[in-house]
Amino acid sequence: MDNIVVIGAGTMGNGIAHTAATSGLSVTLIDVEKPILERAMSTISANLQRGVDKGRVSADEKRAALERIRTTTDMQPIAGADIVIEAIIENLAAKSGLFEKLDRLTKPECILASNTSSISITKIAAATRRPDKVIGMHFMNPVPVMPLVEVIRGMATSDDTYQRVEGLAKRMGKTAIEVNDYPGFISNRVLMPMINEAIFALHEGVATAQSIDGVMKLGMNHPMGPLQLADFIGLDVCLAILRVLEEGFGDPKYRPCPLLVKMVDAGWLGRKSGRGFYRYGE
Repeated sequence: MDNIVVIGAGTMGNGIAHTAATSGLSVTLIDVEKPILERAMSTISANLQRGVDKGRVSADEKRAALERIRTTTDMQPIAGADIVIEAIIENLAAKSGLFEKLDRLTKPECILASNTSSISITKIAAATRRPDKVIGMHFMNPVPVMPLVEVIRGMATSDDTYQRVEGLAKRMGKTAIEVNDYPGFISNRVLMPMINEAIFALHEGVATAQSIDGVMKLGMNHPMGPLQLADFIGLDVCLAILRVLEEGFGDPKYRPCPLLVKMVDAGWLGRKSGRGFYRYGE
């Protein structure tokens, strides 16, 4: 698969494009607004420069990687894509609408992959006429650093599709782990209840945010405490994933903590908004 298109130039999309380009692959990065694409390329360039500064990559390698990324607001390049990786907002309606469009505009053999962190691949695939070629590629943030890609098989995903995507993940220097299509897959089915429980502990006054994170870092050897991690992920994203788990399983154990709901309502979304369980940028 040599013709790769990534749709969505936010944190995950630009990370996927960065990783593909540094692995020697050419990639087209598409978003609806030119300023978003400009910001994405600035981020990729800055991240590559950090590698140059640390001696991990050369200036020539940085330049070559940037030259492998093409940006556009035009959907036309998807017509020749071998694989399209979607990295837009974590919303079923938005993803289904995009996949319906991708199904119409791409060649029949093109694989359609979603970077969703929790939404059903089977539901997304149902919006297309090629459910056998729809699959999940859940990269971890930050994409250039984290080695894992959860590769999620929907009900109809073919073995050939899985094998081709597994091969692409390996070419990108990632470890692909096969997961079947259940709410939250593995990563967020395990992670989000832990984060939610940490929020409940804070909400109930069991300890401060610093103490809760300190216990998990020092006692459980986690590199980042659950509340700090929630801020890094984005509290709105955490809430959306918990809603998917709650609805998908119909189990009250996934009910989001009221404090999390209130913070999202207030616009306190974590690092990206400057305030979450901690304050940033001051």
